[in-house]
Amino acid sequence: MALSRGLRCCQRVFSWIPVLIITSVILWSYYAYVFELCVFTLTNTLEKVVYLLVFHVCFVMFSWTYWKSIFTPPASPCKKFQLSYSDKQRYEMEERPDAQKQILVEIAKKLPIFTRAQSGAIRFCDRCQVLKPDRCHHCSVCETCVLKMDHHCPWVNNCVGFANYKFFLLFLSYSMLYCVYIAATVFQYFFKFWVGDLPNSPAKFHVLFLMFVALMFFVSLMFLFGYHCWLVAKNRSTLEAFSAPVFGSGPDKNGFNVGIRKNLEQVFGEDRRLWFIPVFTSQGNGHYFPLKNYSSDSQNPLLSNEDMWEESDDGSEEGSLVEDQDPSVTIEMEEE
Repeated sequence: MALSRGLRCCQRVFSWIPVLIITSVILWSYYAYVFELCVFTLTNTLEKVVYLLVFHVCFVMFSWTYWKSIFTPPASPCKKFQLSYSDKQRYEMEERPDAQKQILVEIAKKLPIFTRAQSGAIRFCDRCQVLKPDRCHHCSVCETCVLKMDHHCPWVNNCVGFANYKFFLLFLSYSMLYCVYIAATVFQYFFKFWVGDLPNSPAKFHVLFLMFVALMFFVSLMFLFGYHCWLVAKNRSTLEAFSAPVFGSGPDKNGFNVGIRKNLEQVFGEDRRLWFIPVFTSQGNGHYFPLKNYSSDSQNPLLSNEDMWEESDDGSEEGSLVEDQDPSVTIEMEEE
């Protein structure tokens, strides 16, 4: 037991190493650009002021989005998806597997769950003791179920999901902007140092290396950002891109695709003035999502009964959201 706790503690410590590496590169880039380039190399005062002003805007937005991606806790299913004390006691005391499955089926009928496991069974996490909402998966690193889980990113030491997916996308976009700005403004001085037009000094190493690092990170980020833009346009997560979500009618990779505009609004919100600011504006609460089979929000029971379902305590309204569920569906213990 003590050994297990020690290993988990070491794992938590080592999981911060990628974040420390990125943070070190960011701090070095700040020093190299602000001091070695702008303070010690540039001679034109106006050029120096403009470079520093724009750089700090990019740096603040880049750091802000990175901070939000790291320290925004991954959202987990609410208590309505957890087994109550009485249901848990009834479930654990029941020895017959079929009876256990039926207990979970009765609970699932009160919840807006439309996706299934690959076998067609309702998805249940035996570790967290919750019925998984649509697009929810268990993260073995975070040791919890994460709403609309996309992936676990070691570079932010956090799960990327419903609560911070917008922040992660903004982090990618502002990090690309940061790299592009550095490369564009450093290039002429990189060339002058390279051909010997500027005298050798400690700034030479920093400027040359700054150019290489900015281009290297930009290229890698460009492909990652492009891939996530495609995912947002299709309204898919990384996990759903590899394994299509399964509905009552079978797998459907476009099951949550409701059009590019609405797909974007689900992640960034309806107010476009807030799209590029790292504040939470995503639609919904991560427990259910519009389906492509509904042509309008008013026809989608997930949206038209949203407030009713959230405020319901007796389960009567909750059942109205899932009238088309097959009561004979089985339950599968699933770990992802």
